[in-house]
Amino acid sequence: MAEFNVIIEKGEDGYLISEVVELPGCHTQGETMEELIVNTKEAISLYLKVIGQEKVMGKFIGIKKLEV
Repeated sequence: MAEFNVIIEKGEDGYLISEVVELPGCHTQGETMEELIVNTKEAISLYLKVIGQEKVMGKFIGIKKLEV
């Protein structure tokens, strides 16, 4: 079992959008957080099945909020 970091944003249409940091191009959406989590897990599984484990990017360090 692997762990992945997911960025979650709210789209203009109100849907929640997830992007898997370690898997370029792996993203999905859902109306609720529960639906988003289910959809994200499915997207990760499909990504790894089609693209393969070798395309997993390096380790995610974190996000830093900067004031400019």
